Amino acid sequence: MHIKQQHSERHVLAVTVDNEAGILAKIAGLFTARGYNIDSLTVADINESHNVSRITIVTNGPPEVIDQIEAQLERLVPVHKVVDLTTAGPHVEREIALVKVRGTGDARVEALRIADVFRASVVDTTTESFVFELTGSTSKIDNFIALMRELGLVEVGRSGVVGMMRGPEGA
Repeated sequence: MHIKQQHSERHVLAVTVDNEAGILAKIAGLFTARGYNIDSLTVADINESHNVSRITIVTNGPPEVIDQIEAQLERLVPVHKVVDLTTAGPHVEREIALVKVRGTGDARVEALRIADVFRASVVDTTTESFVFELTGSTSKIDNFIALMRELGLVEVGRSGVVGMMRGPEGA
């Protein structure tokens, strides 16, 4: 018996919803029910009256499963719009990270040099450590963290991905 393997792809979904109790649990439940993980999830209100939010979800799955999830998200009552930024066209993705690094002497100098190359800002410092702030693509942040791990990485906090379509139209 030959089992067909499904090709898994990374997708960034932008979901506009009413700020309503339980909506985040319902959305997460759609992924859980299919056995797919949410790699990143960010939520923020997007209008002046604070009654509409944008949820950005990064996940991996076969296109057919992502299509099913999109269709089921669109059927949830408090959902206004679902856009798969990955397939909709050119878009921008960014993430922010705070990265704490221990360092004195040469390691301290090297951490500052690498931070400069990555355009990371020092947002806190002591005589024995730094906290860097870094904004960019997920891969940029992953690379920065890998380099800092060799120099004395202490702690990492990441925001998760936010994304937006390029051009004048909204997503």
